[in-house]
Amino acid sequence: MQTAPPFPGGAGDDSMRAGSIALTEAMRGADFVQVNGIVFETGYLRVPDESTVPYDVVLELKLGATEVTFVREELDGAEYVGDGLYRLKSGALLRFLANATVH
Repeated sequence: MQTAPPFPGGAGDDSMRAGSIALTEAMRGADFVQVNGIVFETGYLRVPDESTVPYDVVLELKLGATEVTFVREELDGAEYVGDGLYRLKSGALLRFLANATVH
């Protein structure tokens, strides 16, 4: 059985941490994802865990007729650059956004 390397931001993987901000935590509950300054609606989001392998789809984003998909491997090694922004190895910049609820 083939095992995957530690999932991004998980135990044993510090590649996606800056201080205490992990990409996996930023992903949780994201209603929208900003990619290089363009805001997409989250169609599908799976926070990587121990069973996620590099080619598993973890994000499907939509903006009108445009769809963007990310696999786990593309998020591996993401670098936190501040203000909720992550730089992927490809150079793409991601920021995870959630709707605010006002009571």
